[in-house]
Amino acid sequence: KEGSTGPADTSRRSFLGKVGVGGAAAVALAAIPFEPLIEGKHGEAEASVVHYRSNNRANDSWNYRKSTAQAEKIDVGVLPDNGDSQRFTDFSGSWSKCLKHDYLGIVNRASWLSLQYAMQTGRFSDFQNILVGNPGGPGFTGTLNGPMGALAFDLEGLDPFATVIPPAPSVASAQTAAEEVEHYWAALMRDVHFEDYPTSSLAAQACADLNNLSYVRQHNSIYPYPVTPQNLFRGQIVPGDGSVQGPYLSQFLMQPSFMGVQPMSQQMRRFLSVSEGGADYLTDPVEYLNVESGFPPSFSLQYDPVYRHMRMGRDLNAYTHVDALHQAYLVACLVLAEIGAPVNPGNPYNGSLTQHGFGTFGTQAGGPVDAKGTVPEMATRALKAAWFHKWVVNLRQRPEEIGALLQARMTNQHPMPQAAAALHHDLLNSAVLPIIHGQYGSYLLPQAFPEGAPAHPCYPTGHGTVGGACITAIKFFFDCSQPIRPLLLAAGSDVMVPTADGLGLTPYTGSDRDSLTINGELSKLAWNISAGHGIHAGIHFRSSTYYSILLGEQVAISVLNDRANSYAEPFTIHITKFDGTRATFSNQH
Repeated sequence: KEGSTGPADTSRRSFLGKVGVGGAAAVALAAIPFEPLIEGKHGEAEASVVHYRSNNRANDSWNYRKSTAQAEKIDVGVLPDNGDSQRFTDFSGSWSKCLKHDYLGIVNRASWLSLQYAMQTGRFSDFQNILVGNPGGPGFTGTLNGPMGALAFDLEGLDPFATVIPPAPSVASAQTAAEEVEHYWAALMRDVHFEDYPTSSLAAQACADLNNLSYVRQHNSIYPYPVTPQNLFRGQIVPGDGSVQGPYLSQFLMQPSFMGVQPMSQQMRRFLSVSEGGADYLTDPVEYLNVESGFPPSFSLQYDPVYRHMRMGRDLNAYTHVDALHQAYLVACLVLAEIGAPVNPGNPYNGSLTQHGFGTFGTQAGGPVDAKGTVPEMATRALKAAWFHKWVVNLRQRPEEIGALLQARMTNQHPMPQAAAALHHDLLNSAVLPIIHGQYGSYLLPQAFPEGAPAHPCYPTGHGTVGGACITAIKFFFDCSQPIRPLLLAAGSDVMVPTADGLGLTPYTGSDRDSLTINGELSKLAWNISAGHGIHAGIHFRSSTYYSILLGEQVAISVLNDRANSYAEPFTIHITKFDGTRATFSNQH
């Protein structure tokens, strides 16, 4: 009866004693009614069905965790920034969205220093006292987006502070000028279908202007060179990695699949184009400064009532505006399973006649198997690394902020932001600026979202870092060296592109369709998503995407190396990295 301390209670405590649970844990577990679950005393046993030594397991677990922690006690030193925060004493060369602003392009000094102080102390109370422009303001850009995430630790993989990427380019560099010019052309071409790039006069003008920029012409540039309608607004880590081959959009954004038994057509809710009643935003200096200071925008997005397949930059904007950051890569897993992609050749269950993987090394359709669980798991770890480089090392400005500096420079604003006076001549002399000014009445960078960029710094991108990490995990589970078209054909599909109205798909007829690989389409997917959120939307630079993908790969490799010895199955798995070299994971030493 209630309050009794009779046999049932004694039995529970006896059980807890046998498994070595004491203290608070014993008290908590004592509340579990074991006897009804195991049919009373006649159902009790003195040992588990499969005998094991619990003390050995505890020691093995401790040694595994300890040795992993020791291996990753890495101090890379204080990472360098680009020097802009020291060069421009009015902080006009540093990120400042959501803080107070005195003028276009000039942040309030006390406000910026309050952010810097909070990041240095790491105290929650100091973050609560940052001098934002609109305290308690509504919306995603009314308050700072997770700056304390830059200081978070993790229990798997490299500590975020031990990851390394180059410093962000200076606001005054030829590289930033080239990347900003690319943004202006992408804004003008948001509503041009990707399949129409070869015949688009705007695409031809964009290619000519980009090819005339000093940074793009360099052999060590991160641009495919020469820029052509085929590779315009595309990215690659190394030439030949598959990103600039075939259709603009990855097959992993085209091919229908299933989430369990729920069909996924890959059609989406898209923004209306300008000709359909949509708009570009933040081209008015008053509206820009209002939003930049953390106040809600005066406009809202307009949506197409009909679901369609992606066809243009504005469609990628809509997808990446509200996606779960690992979403496209989880769908890629589903597509790979749907088309019967083989598992990685190093999977220990290859050729097994008695078992297959599920919670470890599992890739088959249906169920919470290893591949589908690992992909979203990578996202949180990737974001911690990205947030460290964003908020602590670089505080790089967004493209919209460079547009504000350009507006101040071109209109001879007084006071002039120091960084505006230092802008590279490649930007000032670009052929795109007269077109932008003629169409919008200012030199501000037209944005795809009314609120512009999120309220966190630019370099690297969250989308790109998550992409690099998730794709590396996919490679761990699947044989991504395979050509993709034979798999698609066997599954009753083909390499596909959207129809002109976006209501259906049609086979791609390009001569390179048989050379497309899973690796190449995955690399393309990372660029589609990150550039869709960045170059096409106007909120992330090309270099931010380039290095974020590599940062995500760095994070994922460290996580997979940590996990290697956690698997009971003996294995050695090789993958091809984004730069074409090989990474190996093994628990056979």
